Amino acid sequence: MSLPLRDVYAEPTLADLMPSVLSSAGVAGESNRLDLTPVDHTVVLLVDGMGWELLQRNAKAAPYLTQAPGSPMRAGFPTTTAVSLASLGTGLPSGLHGITGYQSYVDEIEAPVNWLRWTLAGTAIDQRDDLVPETVQPHPTVFERGREAGLTVTTVVPNAFEGSGLTRAVLRGGNFVGVSAYGDLLAQVVAAVSAGDRSLVYCYIGEVDTLGHVYGPESAAWLAQLTVVDRFVEQLADALPTGTRLLVTADHGMVDASRGRRIDFDHTPGLGEDVTVIAGEPRCRHIYTYHVDRVLERWRNELGDHAWVGTRDDAFAACLFGSDPDPALAKRIGDIVAVGRGESTVIRSDGEQVMSNLPGQHGALTDEELLVPLLRIG
Repeated sequence: MSLPLRDVYAEPTLADLMPSVLSSAGVAGESNRLDLTPVDHTVVLLVDGMGWELLQRNAKAAPYLTQAPGSPMRAGFPTTTAVSLASLGTGLPSGLHGITGYQSYVDEIEAPVNWLRWTLAGTAIDQRDDLVPETVQPHPTVFERGREAGLTVTTVVPNAFEGSGLTRAVLRGGNFVGVSAYGDLLAQVVAAVSAGDRSLVYCYIGEVDTLGHVYGPESAAWLAQLTVVDRFVEQLADALPTGTRLLVTADHGMVDASRGRRIDFDHTPGLGEDVTVIAGEPRCRHIYTYHVDRVLERWRNELGDHAWVGTRDDAFAACLFGSDPDPALAKRIGDIVAVGRGESTVIRSDGEQVMSNLPGQHGALTDEELLVPLLRIG
């Protein structure tokens, strides 16, 4: 079985973005892999789900964004929000920060954790003594490092993110400002930029991803939301003080899985045999088992050309989780990893009914999912 298509981290990824911003603001010891020019004030806007390929194909819906100077960069792997936000917030690949998928098995509690919602079997876990966010992800965040170096660091995100497990794990360190809509998002970002002699403001928009999941990327609803975001970015750029750099990026793209093969784990004979836990999401599955060889053969036979299926060691050899993953976090990666090709998915019609029915999916290694914009405005 051949290794995956690419060494994800051989080119710049989201893990390089914030260290480059810090370096460009004069913070010592930070790598400027993106060659950002020196500036005292930077705003980083992440538009969830706005992949580079989708954006370029739909220029008519987003004239401001598609005419802005910029280029594609890679999200990281797996191409899913929790992983990408962790890489953005720590400056590390997934094999080091330990948020290894939408859901992954955590050896300390012997159960799979949903990192995005910070839940265990639907129950909040951010108050558990054995799964404290600051311990689960102990590396200093870029926001902590920036604040320590004298920058005024502000995070402007939806109110619901305040105090969440994921926020505490990977976005901690800045002044938290919760917002309710695009109006106060713009106003609070503009105010935060001017709060210090050197400032870093991180902000987030999630609706493009939501509508892509529910209606499909490039659906009428998705296109309408992209246009709203396009207009918002233009307004934000116009409102920012002179000398402020605005960087616009995303955490992943998306494919329309309704056009691909759907393999149902819950109803495909033999696929669940000897599997103790299945985690991840439909485009990138983590499979845990005590019988790796047998399960690997069954999955490869069933999925065929619709997915790359390899062992954890295969994934490490391909540097999918970075070139030097932390051995202590290895069990957060499946004994077997299945990465969808084309638009194919491994769904769970019983165990994950809502997710399995969504047309918009991501997590794998196609350009549609892996490439995100890095737009440099101002």
